[in-house]
Amino acid sequence: LLTRVRGIEIIIGRNRVSRNLSSSWTMIGFVTGVYGSRFQSILSQTSKHRAAFLAKNTRCRTIHKTLIIPKMTEVGTEPPKDPHQDTIFGKIARKEIPANIVYEDNLCLAFRDISPQAPTHILVIPKEPISQLSKADESKHTMLLGHLLIAANKAAAIDGLDKTGFRVVINDGKHGCQSVYHLHLHVIGGRQLGWPPG
Repeated sequence: LLTRVRGIEIIIGRNRVSRNLSSSWTMIGFVTGVYGSRFQSILSQTSKHRAAFLAKNTRCRTIHKTLIIPKMTEVGTEPPKDPHQDTIFGKIARKEIPANIVYEDNLCLAFRDISPQAPTHILVIPKEPISQLSKADESKHTMLLGHLLIAANKAAAIDGLDKTGFRVVINDGKHGCQSVYHLHLHVIGGRQLGWPPG
């Protein structure tokens, strides 16, 4: 998420990322990907630019020379009125935009989340656009849903998680913290996970 910072201490959530107290700012580039574009690109060469950035992003604040940015997590949104509405994942499935793909077959593909919540965080999506799990059709999608779990297992094995353990998560709807309405499985691991989630 972070390129280089000078003259400021950066904290994302509770994690201190970088500290180098020299006199000037350089470019900070944040990409939140599927979670929005609040921090897409920040040029902060002067205090004026920094103030303008903070004015647009009220969830951030400065304390002396510390910029505090909340840790990026998926935030649930209302489902679209049209369940067939195109999404960023649909574009990834069609190879219209790039992604770090780790596994692909004729039914699905898996790629690394650009805002990982663990050392390994892979998203598995069907190539057929299904907006959410609760919209899946039992008569049409039973085999596909099972296939997605097999693909999740293969994606986890790429990072050796089949030997240590991992978690598969499906968010459904606003209360389930779904933000992209193209069915996707989160494959999370590489550290000890806590329980209960959420």
